[in-house]
Amino acid sequence: MTTAAFISIVLIHLAAAISPGPSFVVAVRTAASDGFRVASALALGFGLGAVLWAGAAMAGLAILFELVPALFLGLKIVGALFLFWIAFQMWKHAKEPLPQNTDTAPRSALSAIRYGFLTFASNPKPAIFFGAVFVGLVPHDTPLPWRLAILAAVFANETLWYIVVARVFSMPRARNAYLRLKAGVDRTFGGLLVLLGLKVALT
Repeated sequence: MTTAAFISIVLIHLAAAISPGPSFVVAVRTAASDGFRVASALALGFGLGAVLWAGAAMAGLAILFELVPALFLGLKIVGALFLFWIAFQMWKHAKEPLPQNTDTAPRSALSAIRYGFLTFASNPKPAIFFGAVFVGLVPHDTPLPWRLAILAAVFANETLWYIVVARVFSMPRARNAYLRLKAGVDRTFGGLLVLLGLKVALT
């Protein structure tokens, strides 16, 4: 394992983390509705989900998916159903106002971490992504310290990016715009999650 290979992995993953997907939709909505603290906890959950799939790819799960396509298909369907459930909840509560008591967050930090982890873990495609990247850049005899460094970098990329998203979309202007347009925004995001869920299941 070389330093150049490590930097390549970090940059490739950062580009993938920034690309919009289900996590981005959930992060934007959470930041605008629940504020920076809860959205930051959500980002931590995303980071843990990324470590899950990166570690699984290192353990050979991507190869297992290739050998047992039914397993990958089953996980994709479960993931899509979870995204559909999130979308349904957004649509169902779209017209409901946010709680007016600003002293307590609508969602606890712990539940936000769990929600973020489940959102990320519901999509098994990152295991394939990491597997494809690791095949060329992480030799099978890579020492444990390098492997841990890769997992730490994956966690940092995912978490810090979504903390940035949380900061931007929890700012007063973004939050006030969300409050004015809550029903339409929630239904739009719900529709996007349905489309992304279909993409997860069918590709």
